[in-house]
Amino acid sequence: MISELKALFDYYEKEKGIDRVKMVEALSQALLAASKRSIGPARELRIDIDPEKGTIKAWAKLVAVEKVTNPFEEIAIGTAKRLKKDAVLGDEIELEVTPKNMGRIAAQTAKQTMLQRLRMAEKENLYDEFKDRTGDVVSGVVRRFDKNDVIVDLGKFEGVMTSKERVATEDYNAGDRMRFYVKAVEKDSSRGPEIILSRAHPNFVRRLFEFEVSEIADRTVEIASIAREAGYRTKVAVNSSDDKVDPVGACVGLRGARVKNIVRELNNEKVDIIRYKTDPAEFIREALRPIKVITIRVDPAKKEARLTVSEEDLSKAIGRRGQNARLTSRLVAMDLIIEKDEHAAEVFEGQMGSAVHALAAILGIDEATARTLTGAGLVDVRVFDDVSAEDVAEIIGGDMELATQIIERAKAHVG
Repeated sequence: MISELKALFDYYEKEKGIDRVKMVEALSQALLAASKRSIGPARELRIDIDPEKGTIKAWAKLVAVEKVTNPFEEIAIGTAKRLKKDAVLGDEIELEVTPKNMGRIAAQTAKQTMLQRLRMAEKENLYDEFKDRTGDVVSGVVRRFDKNDVIVDLGKFEGVMTSKERVATEDYNAGDRMRFYVKAVEKDSSRGPEIILSRAHPNFVRRLFEFEVSEIADRTVEIASIAREAGYRTKVAVNSSDDKVDPVGACVGLRGARVKNIVRELNNEKVDIIRYKTDPAEFIREALRPIKVITIRVDPAKKEARLTVSEEDLSKAIGRRGQNARLTSRLVAMDLIIEKDEHAAEVFEGQMGSAVHALAAILGIDEATARTLTGAGLVDVRVFDDVSAEDVAEIIGGDMELATQIIERAKAHVG
């Protein structure tokens, strides 16, 4: 047992970095529980372990009495005097009570308990080492799965990536080496201290930019805000304290090299880099480029912006399943109300109405026929030079006689 104990201490101290004092304490507690069953409920029973020699001894404090009535707590005064010459009644005498089968007790009963305590000590070491690393990016290997959680080997320790910190579009397989964001180090978890890892957190993208873009690392360029839907799209707003530095260009890199490295790490997640603006309206316009915002009204008190875009741009501004609008809203920290520009439609309708009225008057036809012609692109009498009566007849429903009259009247008006 002595050699086994020393080997166990050496292994955990060198390979796991666990202090030998903690191991001795853990084993003492385990053996104390085991020894009580063998020795009995001795008074103030304690276990003494010498980690260097690997020896184990059990001690108890017994009270010197005239007549022993409880052998687990009392010792006869005569026996006490043999151990301590000046012993008197009532003295506490420490007596070795190590059972002969202590080695077997330790081997059979204490080893598993000790290992459990050592795992807790190992987790305490984990907390001490990682408590200041929240927000870091670490590299690890996917080892196994616990239901929907991914257990990651970080070297000395293990981290856990819970289901909500996974990226929906990514597949994880045992043996995959990946980078992870240290979201938190939780000490009060029911399973002991845990390193909570993430690949879905927005700050994972922030840290990747800090590693990849030297201007961000030296604070020449700063990330003003970031919005992310992990696996699909991220919007990053950047600003520069130096007027000579283009923040967007610095993040993109030569021929897009810098942002490509980040996109590769994110498994081809789309990344939009946007120039930050202090004016909310201008910031929203930048965030929605290349969509042209026609009008915008910002209400700072409500943190709300109401904007209009053309009918063609409306679906792009909102995005698939509202993604573009959601990300832009998070990026600018405002609620966005995106509407179709009705004014442009009204102007167009007015112009079409004027064209219909003018065409009806010139060609001597009713406005319904004139509207049919303008709807086909014949909005000006001069264009009738390039069309035949057959074409016009087809447009207005096959009336060849009327079509011929329209062509003649149009040519007469132009002449």
